[in-house]
Amino acid sequence: MRNSMKVARWEVRRNLKNKSFVIGLFLTPLLIIGFGLLGSLFESDDEPTETAVFVNDQIEIYDLLVQTVDNFELNWTLNETTLSENEVQSALEDTEDTAYIFLTGEALESGVIPVYTADEMDSGFSANVQLLAGPLQQIRISQLDLTEEELAIVSSNVMFEETSAEELASAGEDSVISENPFEKIAPGLFAGIIFFAIVMTGMMIFQSASQEKKDKIAEIILSSVTPGELMNGKILGYFVLGMVQVLVFLVFVVPFAVWKIDEPIIEYLLVPETLLLVFIAVLGYLLFAAIFVGIGATLSDMTTSGNFQGFVMMLPFLSFVLIAPVLGNPSGMVAQVASYIPFTSPGVLIMRLTVLDEWPWIEIIIALAILIISIVLFMKLAGKIFKVGILMYGKNATPGEIWKWIRS
Repeated sequence: MRNSMKVARWEVRRNLKNKSFVIGLFLTPLLIIGFGLLGSLFESDDEPTETAVFVNDQIEIYDLLVQTVDNFELNWTLNETTLSENEVQSALEDTEDTAYIFLTGEALESGVIPVYTADEMDSGFSANVQLLAGPLQQIRISQLDLTEEELAIVSSNVMFEETSAEELASAGEDSVISENPFEKIAPGLFAGIIFFAIVMTGMMIFQSASQEKKDKIAEIILSSVTPGELMNGKILGYFVLGMVQVLVFLVFVVPFAVWKIDEPIIEYLLVPETLLLVFIAVLGYLLFAAIFVGIGATLSDMTTSGNFQGFVMMLPFLSFVLIAPVLGNPSGMVAQVASYIPFTSPGVLIMRLTVLDEWPWIEIIIALAILIISIVLFMKLAGKIFKVGILMYGKNATPGEIWKWIRS
């Protein structure tokens, strides 16, 4: 274990002195902040234009209109006018954001209220003026001499609630309905960032083992440590590098997100669910790191990696292929099966537990048990492959040769 720690420290120091790694370490969070600030530059700082609305009130409901405008916080300036409809055209000449509303008995009876506007009007005025229909409708209903029960029925709004076939099929499932959705997704988003960062950093193991073979230093290293200690040290070292990347990301991005979103993000993360989600992310790293370090040792040169090695590099991204079915139906068959497959289990579990209101603990325990057993198995297999592959020069190992090493 002591030698593995030495290898881990060596890998951490070597990469932190690498200019490319350090630049990449800070470049990603700075790009995110940069794009966030860039979007703010295109936001208009101009205050919305106030609309002057003149009302010719012949049915004496002006005070009710004023109350309605205040309730909906419309950016209007209401004024009463005695101007007739025949005089409106001349009054609107050379004006902007000006409207005239004529409330007459005939208009109220017909249900069509004349509104005359200037050529240049705020884009939201047409929708806002419809908000005045409510009080006018109440005036019309009050003239019908209805009983209180009839008045309550007529006054109540009729609403159309739209439900798609997909929503109908998934009714009753444990999808989350939260007053603040961000509070629910924050732990899952945090775990997803950790999973992505440490797995991407873990992919550097692939290159590290191959580079050491290419530079002919693997034999020198193995004169001081065993292949198993070297492999474990690499896995531990790149895990630390991944966490360093996460830490830098959080130091830069979280304060920016708190300022931009105006939500208590830290408070949302300080919940027990975050610990389990991060634990799943770490297990995912250990699984893929074992695969990467083993297969990386079979390459003589990264530039000559074959289809088999290239396919191995794509394994962590299999769960992203299932985003639509998992998030669309987190309790469905696809989501459940993918939770038990080691290569998709970490990503799918994080996605499912982020959107589910009630966690299926039996499924979680089974999935974690399968994942941990898979990690132990792949660590042993990777150890066998690494032991032989790290000392093989001149060519990439074929799947057949790798199989022989595993069986030996």
